[in-house]
Amino acid sequence: MRKLLLVEDDLSLIEGLKFSLAKHEFEVTVARTVKEARHCFNQSEYNLVLLDLMLPDGSGFDICRMIRQTSNIPVIFLTASDEEVNIVMGLDMGGDDYITKPFKLNELLSRINATLRRSEPVKEQVTELHANGIAVKLLEGRAIKNGTDLELTSAEYRLLCLFMRNPRVVLSKEKIMQSLWDCRESFIDDNTLAVYISRLREKIEDNPKQPSFLTTIRGMGYKWNIM
Repeated sequence: MRKLLLVEDDLSLIEGLKFSLAKHEFEVTVARTVKEARHCFNQSEYNLVLLDLMLPDGSGFDICRMIRQTSNIPVIFLTASDEEVNIVMGLDMGGDDYITKPFKLNELLSRINATLRRSEPVKEQVTELHANGIAVKLLEGRAIKNGTDLELTSAEYRLLCLFMRNPRVVLSKEKIMQSLWDCRESFIDDNTLAVYISRLREKIEDNPKQPSFLTTIRGMGYKWNIM
């Protein structure tokens, strides 16, 4: 579950938000003062902070400043004030969004989910695979061993990519055949798969008669070893 710190002093709003957010798989921790919020934030890790602007012992601005000293966690301000100066101040000091009270729950949930999506780190796209002196350049559709291009068929290339993406994992024949089959080819059976494996070994193994990269696990399937 995603963990959310709710900093709010309105008891009726707290109960309603806790119930609704829990239904959407959020684990909610509540702090009703600046002091409680500082303590909670320092004691645990959260995915997002919902931060009321006006609190009994200070301002949500104080908490946001504290958070931004050490963390880039998303912060959404909950405010009864729609004055532009407060909105601008909150965003300038590091707030990611704001929502004005009273608000609709669906709008709040949409804002939370959108903010969380924007805060997710961008995953780097894998463009090359490397193992056992073999490099596969995925964007170019090429496989190279010790500086020399391997002359692979489409099926052999897909096989090699499948194994290199799953190192040290025993892949069943069924899993492999599902990965090899597509709309351009007829159904691949055990015998055809064995031929593909044999041909691939001829092209990638140092000693195809005693394969060390692509080994057979009797009764289970095949495994790609990292040497």
